[in-house]
Amino acid sequence: MMQLTNRQARQFLLLKHGLLGEYHFTGKQGVMDFVRQVGCIQYDPIDVCGKNAELVLQSRIKGFSKNMLAELLYQDRILVDYPDKNLAIIPVEDWPYFERYRQAARQHAKRYPEMEALIEQVRAHIQNYGALSSDDLKLDGNFVWRSAIHWSSGNNSSRSVLEQMYSTGELIIHHKKGTRKYYDIAGKYIQPDLLNAPEPLECELEHHKWRVLRRIGAVGLLWNRASDAWLNIWGLKAEQRNEVFRQLLHEARIVAIAVEQMKELLYCRAEDLPLIEAVLQNPEPKWRCELIAPLDNFIWDRKLIYELFGFDYTWEIYTPAIKRKFGYYVLPLLYGESLIGRAEVIAERKSGTLVVKNIWYENDIKPTKQLRTALNNCFQNFALFNGCETISTESMN
Repeated sequence: MMQLTNRQARQFLLLKHGLLGEYHFTGKQGVMDFVRQVGCIQYDPIDVCGKNAELVLQSRIKGFSKNMLAELLYQDRILVDYPDKNLAIIPVEDWPYFERYRQAARQHAKRYPEMEALIEQVRAHIQNYGALSSDDLKLDGNFVWRSAIHWSSGNNSSRSVLEQMYSTGELIIHHKKGTRKYYDIAGKYIQPDLLNAPEPLECELEHHKWRVLRRIGAVGLLWNRASDAWLNIWGLKAEQRNEVFRQLLHEARIVAIAVEQMKELLYCRAEDLPLIEAVLQNPEPKWRCELIAPLDNFIWDRKLIYELFGFDYTWEIYTPAIKRKFGYYVLPLLYGESLIGRAEVIAERKSGTLVVKNIWYENDIKPTKQLRTALNNCFQNFALFNGCETISTESMN
């Protein structure tokens, strides 16, 4: 077991994510390096100042542009949209590890025998016309459908059939226009050795170990307790999770970490020990100021973030407006080794203006000249990321 101070644990997490010191990741290769490190980044279609996956990457990747992610997904095809921690983006080489979920979706299809004729219509339409969205082909049907692998459901027959075919792996997302998804035959874009690969880990315990290890790597430090970081790992209840941790510890694939003033142990992947050793040398890395995505891997476990950083963050997008403490789409604000507050930022694309609507500092934070300079650099970079030429802070309190 290793002992860390609170500051050392925070430094490790931030360095692991490339959020402290000089940028660790650069350009499209940096995007791939980061996504492979974390396993997946969550996708969310809402675009107030960039979509969630883009926001995750802009805070870490030097020179990142939204086109980079689109190219990796829909031109290079080395990333793919597929449910992992909810809707997500994963490296295409991980496709085989989710075969058990596609098998479940194929089994699930037997509950909707009326879909088969509609699926044939979709196949014929794609063969004749190429990629399509649910608006391009109106299918008749009066069934209410629910996905086997994520929470999508409804009675729109066209959308249901397309998403069912996506769930089974027959279709993948060819591209997106705004929030609209266009689908095409997966076999056109995923190599047969990946597309048709058998389930690599048939034993459920081994699959759980792979996914838990992946999630620990996605966050950096996690505890063996209920956590949003485990979302969408089927069958991983407390009993199964305890056994997974026991075996991963026995196999020396994870390491227990005791952090000062924390009752519960945290765990990191064994391969991250060199970074912990570096942190123990008391580095003084350069501070950066970054806006953090609302569904960022770094803050997947909000209770852990509160324990380590003393920062209480709730994404209030689904909170009724009258009950919000801050705003509709508010981003945590990182400065150096601390989460110093949150900002509501809106990209008004028609006018090319980035509107900094408000900043709420934590109680112990004083906006010094140095902090204001760092904030200004942060918003300048964020405006560039959003294609905005000007920054407005007129409405900021």
